[in-house]
Amino acid sequence: MNITKKIKAMAKSYGADIVGIAPMSRFEGAPPQMDPRLIMPDAKSCIAVGFRVFRGSLRGIEEGTFFSNYSAMGYGGITYLYMPMTVINICKVIEDMGYEAFPMGHQSDWRAIDNEGNLKQKYSKPVAPGKPAPDIMVHLRLGAYVAGLGEIGFSKMLLTPEFGPALRVGLIFTELELDPDPIYNGPKLCNKCMACVNQCPGNCFSKTKTVKVTVAGHELEWSDLDMSGCDYAFRGGTKTEPGKKGFYYDGREDTKPGSHSPFLKKPNNLYNTGQAICGSRGCTRACIDSMEKRGVLTHKFKKPFKRSKPWSVDWSDYESLTGQNAAKTSAKETD
Repeated sequence: MNITKKIKAMAKSYGADIVGIAPMSRFEGAPPQMDPRLIMPDAKSCIAVGFRVFRGSLRGIEEGTFFSNYSAMGYGGITYLYMPMTVINICKVIEDMGYEAFPMGHQSDWRAIDNEGNLKQKYSKPVAPGKPAPDIMVHLRLGAYVAGLGEIGFSKMLLTPEFGPALRVGLIFTELELDPDPIYNGPKLCNKCMACVNQCPGNCFSKTKTVKVTVAGHELEWSDLDMSGCDYAFRGGTKTEPGKKGFYYDGREDTKPGSHSPFLKKPNNLYNTGQAICGSRGCTRACIDSMEKRGVLTHKFKKPFKRSKPWSVDWSDYESLTGQNAAKTSAKETD
C-alpha cells in the first residue's frame, strides 16, 4: 500500500467518513488572509477529512421536540471533540515519518477577518512587511472542494454526493507530498432549486445577488449571504419591531424568539459554538430533502428525511410572557 492510500485508510479508521487530497498549488490566488501556504510555506499537500452529521440528530428539530442533540452531537461535538482527535492522530503519524503537519478544525476565534471577510480594525498587525495580519483563516469548505470532496452549492455549503450538506470538515496541511484527488466532477449536486433560500428562517440568501470566485481554475458561484441576519436566525432570534423590546439574548433588548425557536430565551451554547436553534433549516435540512427527492445522494435511508408537517411557534403572547404588558398597564395607572 502506498503512503497516500495508507493515510486515507488511517483517516477513516480514526473516524473520518470521506477523505480527499489536494496539492497546495490549488490554493493559488487565495487572498493572503486566507492562504494556508503563508502558514506553512513548504507544505505540499492538503488532506481534507469529512465527518457526517447524523440525520438522526436533526430528527428532534424536525419534530419540534428535541433541539440540543444537533448542536451537541451533530455540530459542536463533532467540531470540538471528534474531529480534533482524528486530525491530531493523523498528524502524529505524518510527523513520525519526519514531515511537519498541522491540524485545522473550526476554531478560528483569533482570525484577523470578520464574518464578512473584512480585516478587523485595531486587532492585529503583520509581524513583517509582506505578511498578512495574524491569524490567517483558511476557508474549510473551499479546502474540501479543492481536495475533491464535493461541490459548493448556491447556499455556499459544501455538498457531497454521500451526505449532501450534512458534513463537518477538517483539514491537515503537511510537507509530505501525497497523490492528489481530482476536483469533483461527478453528477451535479446543486440544481439551484432554491430550497435553501425559501426555507431559511432569517431570509439570509439572495436569489439574485451572487458572489463569484475562481478556485483552482474553476468558477464558483453562491448566493450573497446576509451574515448578520444569519447570526440572528441561526440562534433562533429575530429583531424586534421598532419601539418594541425583546430579551432573547442576554444583555440585549432588540431581539425576540423567532417562529423557528420554542425558547423564550436562547439556551446556553453547547461545546462553544453549538447553538444552532434553527437546525440549519434552509442550508441543510431543506437541501437534504431536495437532494434526496432528486436521487443524487449515494448514502441511502429506508425512510425519507421529511416525514412531519412543518411547525411554527406562535409568539403573539411574547410581551405578556416577558411582563411587558404588565409594565405598560402599571405605567398607565401612574400617569
